[in-house]
Amino acid sequence: MDDQKNPPSQPRPTPPTPATPAAIEPTARRRRIVPLIIAVLIVAGAIAWWHPWNRGDSGGTSGPQEARQGGRRGANATNQPQPVHVASVTQGEMPVVINSLGTVTPLANVTVKTQLNGTLVDVAFKEGQMVKKGDVLAQIDPRPYEISLRNAQGALAKDQALLQTARLDLQRYQTLLSQDSIAKQQVDTQASLVKQYEGAVKSDQANVDTYKLDLTYARITAPVSGRVGLRQVDPGNYVTTGDTNGVVVITQLQPISVIFTTSEDNLAAILKPLHAGTKMSVTAYDRANTTSLEAGFLETVDNQIDTTTGTVKLRATFENKGGMLFPNQFVNTKLLVDVIRNATIVPTSAVLNGSSGAFVYVVKPDNTVTVRNVKTGPVDGERTSIKSGLQVGERVVIDGSDRLKEGAKITIPAEKAAAASGASAASAASGASAAAPATAASGARHGGHRRQPSQQQ
Repeated sequence: MDDQKNPPSQPRPTPPTPATPAAIEPTARRRRIVPLIIAVLIVAGAIAWWHPWNRGDSGGTSGPQEARQGGRRGANATNQPQPVHVASVTQGEMPVVINSLGTVTPLANVTVKTQLNGTLVDVAFKEGQMVKKGDVLAQIDPRPYEISLRNAQGALAKDQALLQTARLDLQRYQTLLSQDSIAKQQVDTQASLVKQYEGAVKSDQANVDTYKLDLTYARITAPVSGRVGLRQVDPGNYVTTGDTNGVVVITQLQPISVIFTTSEDNLAAILKPLHAGTKMSVTAYDRANTTSLEAGFLETVDNQIDTTTGTVKLRATFENKGGMLFPNQFVNTKLLVDVIRNATIVPTSAVLNGSSGAFVYVVKPDNTVTVRNVKTGPVDGERTSIKSGLQVGERVVIDGSDRLKEGAKITIPAEKAAAASGASAASAASGASAAAPATAASGARHGGHRRQPSQQQ
């Protein structure tokens, strides 16, 4: 009863113990670490979402199944036949050509100068005119030299008269000496006088010839045939033999030459036919090496090799009747050394270079390709000769080889289009032939019913 009246007392709550600094520090540390862990998880999730192994072809979040499908599609695209262009290996003549760079050089380039002093009274040429050897170009005042010529002629006539008199006296003295009527010393003196007059006559004749030559030099003529350049002096000027520019410059254009260089390795192949008397043809092309300017022949080879470059100079001559070659013009030259008969020829684009050397892609009958190493010979622009590795009639890839490998399947667009057009034509013809009897039979069965609506309309 007492127990029921007095229930057991409840335990009194213990007052909270005040937090000490040692207990507060781990709690604050946990509060700082939790946000950092959350941020790291967010960044890791973003990286995992962005990584390509979780991205599909559409750029979204595709699953593994879509990724596998995309991989299968890439594999199928790789195994699909590659469109290429092919060409057949042919047989023919392959010229052995040496390509070089050259400069057009005239055979004669003459600066016409005066050979005596005087006033230039006339210029008989036009700038850029074609002149021939011996044509008059200019005239120097000849009057001073004409006067000098007349003086020399007068002295010559005087000395010739004295010489004639001295010879007559010598003949008389010799007659008297034979009669023992005169001293021998007088005869000898007269003979010496005759010799003096003979010398004077020769000197006078030389003076006459000199002044005649001066009169010839007063008419300035072209020493060579060619094209005159710009006039260097005008009429009325006093010209002298010391003028460096001269009167005009004449350049010979027909014929003209081209000097070009080639490697010393080609010297043996050039000298052999040259010493045999073979005229090797040389063709000059423009700067772009596309347009043929003139055809000529190899004239000669220089007498030494340039040790600094390992090259030798050659000169080729051209008629240049069309005037396409101009002095100091830069040209490309092609020297034909030899011609290979029955050579195996492929387009140059078919030959590729790799670590093992030159190779080509050969097309098999099953429209697959195989790599074939070849040994190349001379090259002539877009054609290359093959010494070994190919047979005439085989087909090689000339375009689209960058996507090929050993055993790759190919398609030839031209053949595919031809096959498609032939198949469509055949199907159209068969469809038309099959449809014609059916249409005729249908018209026979329903001819009356088909004509009635047309009559009603």
